[in-house]
Amino acid sequence: MDLGIKGKRALVCASSKGLGLGCAEALAEAGVNLVMNARGAEALEASARDLRDRFGIDVVTVAADVTTPEGQAEVFRAAKGVDILVNNAGGPPPGMWTDWEREDFLSALNANMLTPIALMSALVPGMIEKGWGRVVNITSQSVKAPIAVLGLSNSARAGLTGYVAGTSRQVAQFGVNINNLLPGSHSTDRIAALDAGAAGNSGASVDEARAARQATIPAGRDGTRQEFGATCAFMCSQFAGYMVGQNILLDGGNVNATI
Repeated sequence: MDLGIKGKRALVCASSKGLGLGCAEALAEAGVNLVMNARGAEALEASARDLRDRFGIDVVTVAADVTTPEGQAEVFRAAKGVDILVNNAGGPPPGMWTDWEREDFLSALNANMLTPIALMSALVPGMIEKGWGRVVNITSQSVKAPIAVLGLSNSARAGLTGYVAGTSRQVAQFGVNINNLLPGSHSTDRIAALDAGAAGNSGASVDEARAARQATIPAGRDGTRQEFGATCAFMCSQFAGYMVGQNILLDGGNVNATI
């Protein structure tokens, strides 16, 4: 399927590996030129080189922490005028409600709510001027069904979801579509770390912890970054122009809800 976005330009955050890389890869396959951002320069350059070689697209890399003012300034300079923004950042650490202090919440809000809002505030006006744009915020299935040990993530991502619900409806008239993509369990470092933590708490092996978790997913497995990326690319395509302020679950059926 021709997604109708060949030659457009996208900023994909946290795209050196995992779900961000899946999104960058799918957009590259669709002919989109990329600005790729991540904190680790080595992994970022390796992923960028691979996408250039495979798809013949232009890739600019920005190795910076986009949750800091300095990192944001670097990214804004490189990404000025992009047509597509994919917001992505790793989630805060797990824990229990008794573990978290004010500073923990402020850190989570900065990374998973205020940073994507800052990126949208900086880049959406340029999309409005051109009369076309797409924003996909990678959030979490936890905004539909909270995960107790991820209370910091639940809180910050729910705040972003509320912001998008209103803002997306204000900018849709200008041809700019903002939506959220909600991953469940995918084969990423984040899930591997959570499985390791669960194993340590229960005394089970990591393989046993993973198998027990996957058994609770109707699909019976974790998702892949390629599946996730393809969904993201569709949400950035010419066919998503009537999708406004939606929260698209990609969780193997894990959230048990009618709507």
